[in-house]
Amino acid sequence: MDLTFTDEENAFRQEVRDFFRENLPKEISDAVKNGGELTKEHMERYHAILNEKGWLASTWPEEYGGPGWTPVQRHIFDEESCRAYAPRIVPFGLNMLGPVLQKFGTQEQKDYYLPRILNGDDWWCQGYSEPGAGSDLASLKTRAVRDGDHYVINGQKTWTTLGQHADWIFCLCRTDPDVKQQEGISFILVDLKTPGIEMRPIKLIEGGHEVNEVFFTDVRVPVENLVGKENQGWTIAKYLLTHERTGIAGVGASMQSLEEVKALARKTMRSGKPLIEDPLFAARIAQVEVDLEAMKITNLRMLFKAQKQGAPGAETSILKIKGTVINQELKDLARRALGPSAAPFPGHITDGNLALAPASEANNAARYFNNRKTSIFGGSNEIQRNILSKAVLEL
Repeated sequence: MDLTFTDEENAFRQEVRDFFRENLPKEISDAVKNGGELTKEHMERYHAILNEKGWLASTWPEEYGGPGWTPVQRHIFDEESCRAYAPRIVPFGLNMLGPVLQKFGTQEQKDYYLPRILNGDDWWCQGYSEPGAGSDLASLKTRAVRDGDHYVINGQKTWTTLGQHADWIFCLCRTDPDVKQQEGISFILVDLKTPGIEMRPIKLIEGGHEVNEVFFTDVRVPVENLVGKENQGWTIAKYLLTHERTGIAGVGASMQSLEEVKALARKTMRSGKPLIEDPLFAARIAQVEVDLEAMKITNLRMLFKAQKQGAPGAETSILKIKGTVINQELKDLARRALGPSAAPFPGHITDGNLALAPASEANNAARYFNNRKTSIFGGSNEIQRNILSKAVLEL
């Protein structure tokens, strides 16, 4: 089963392919293809290339600088960007904060922050999770106390992705400790250059520095940095998370990974024949391919629904669950196909150049370990099932 596209949509697909072929720098696509490090400079350069074309903010309406794409066009762009080994767009400013400001921000906030997000003037990170407040996000302890024209923030955030590169952080803070947990939270924008903020790196199991802890000590933030109304933060947080969970699904990336796993299984020999012919391995590939096709169609249905309603609904939890399960299954299949070769390549063997290895093999262990997190962040899959049972199934 596959989707049928119109002539116009196929023409758009060709336009996207031509664009990536002509404009995506080889050093960036090679880094993605070979599991190498993507620097901040790589990502800023890629964002600038897309922004010049008018394709950076694919989810934004035209009035704010988006391309005005249909859901199918967004789906095609996602597929082709992954096929070209383009980086995933850094989501925090573009796909999370941008939609929040468009719905809840003041006109002054829209006029100031949205162009800066598009132009790359500000790099954003997300201040949601805390020690003891991850999946149970409403129990967060970071306080913001009103003091004249400022909020004074004290507390800690953790698992702050790419915070080491960021200029600003959007934070959930408790502004009323005397009401129900969800009713006393506010959404506040914080300049990371403000005195009293410390960013500490967290080293991951595969050795990378992707996430951080952020500490706030008497950090003074202007009241005009509040988004929406005071104590409206839980509503805003849920709105933002529906956009985040749609992106976590990673349909295009999983489609590309599936092709890599198939190619690897065709050339890997086990018991005198290609691994792709092993009944058990082939059955796992077939199952993940069926699941991926179903998720692709579900993703399009939700994009069309979001286009009509202005935001995705609670059903995005389905995408989050299935997308991360599929992603992890594909990484596991690649690991099993490689066998002992899946172990990290020592630097003295590759001279530090993972480009010597094929795409599906390069740095496989690091990819496998890094992707164990996907079923936890953005709200753990267990929590997503609870959301679905309450908000969709009404159990």
